[in-house]
Amino acid sequence: MSAVDTEAFLRDLYDLRAIGTFKTGVHRPTYSPQDMEARRWLMAKLTECGLEASIDGIGNVYGRHPGPGPHLLVGSHIESQNEAGWLDGALGVVAGIALARAGLPVDVCAFADEEGHFSLSLPGSRSMIGDLTEEAIDGARNRTDGTPLREALRAAGLEGLPRRQLEIGRYKGYYEMHIEQGTQLEEAALRLGVVTGIVAIWQWRIVVEGQQDHAGGTTMAERRDAGLSAVRLLAAIDAEFPRLVGERTTWTTGRFRLEPDAPNIIPGRAEILFQFRDVSVAVLERLEAGLRSLVQEANRRERCRITLSSVSKAVPALCDPAMMQALKTRTSLWASRSCTVRSSAFWRGEACWFLTEPRRHPDKLQSSAAPG
Repeated sequence: MSAVDTEAFLRDLYDLRAIGTFKTGVHRPTYSPQDMEARRWLMAKLTECGLEASIDGIGNVYGRHPGPGPHLLVGSHIESQNEAGWLDGALGVVAGIALARAGLPVDVCAFADEEGHFSLSLPGSRSMIGDLTEEAIDGARNRTDGTPLREALRAAGLEGLPRRQLEIGRYKGYYEMHIEQGTQLEEAALRLGVVTGIVAIWQWRIVVEGQQDHAGGTTMAERRDAGLSAVRLLAAIDAEFPRLVGERTTWTTGRFRLEPDAPNIIPGRAEILFQFRDVSVAVLERLEAGLRSLVQEANRRERCRITLSSVSKAVPALCDPAMMQALKTRTSLWASRSCTVRSSAFWRGEACWFLTEPRRHPDKLQSSAAPG
């Protein structure tokens, strides 16, 4: 085993950044020509490092170490959000390349569509553990333009390829290096953090049904404005949730759509995608109860009908104590100070969460050394 080649590590990061470059970041949506070019680049790199490289029918790129175990699995994703940062996901995959190049017994994986361009939650890592059905693939659509997932797989040349599943018992754990996507380390002037747990996201759809009318001919007293009712509900949530949260709880209105979305028409319908995140199930359940109560109150108060439905509920993942301690020991050699942090970005712990459930959860390393 040799030391990690840091110059090659940085060179690989910049080479990957050049694929789909956009302003200061990248644009590599899942299964786009840029994304598939990046996957071909990765397969070549994995082969150079002595791994057995392959791509499967959902787009997962996998490099298998040919030697005896025990092995670690290292990785992340290489597609990006639209017009996004260039280190998100890429850092974890390129770190895996660096470890493989150094001769360590690691497998490296870039999981497909961890950024959620299609209407499936984490299809790459779910497919790897056998949790993604053919029916789910049949029904999935691109969230931006509605392209069926089957059509996208066909255009990317992935149709008909088998979907790879993890070999039970092959791995001692999973590691992922990732940039910090908050300010906890930066504000504490720390370069490294060891993650203690991966938050769960509970996602909700809120639909407000009012009455579509002309903006000039309908008096304010007559209106059943779905947009205003939705805004008042969100304001009530923002006022109430601070009483219910944990230390690092977050909540977000990520989508707010009005119909018909015209300047001269009173909205007859509003649709909201709302989520909250925490590492404690008890806190998540408390937030759910609070949300349901606020929707009930809004239905009594408003002239519009409001419905709440669950989109998805994940389970928080707690990282393995022994693996956390190993990381703490090693980080002390590279930074004078570090800390333990919770990962509030479930989407950065997605593979970690899926690949270890229901076993002990592995750890991953965050670094704020470079912006993404």
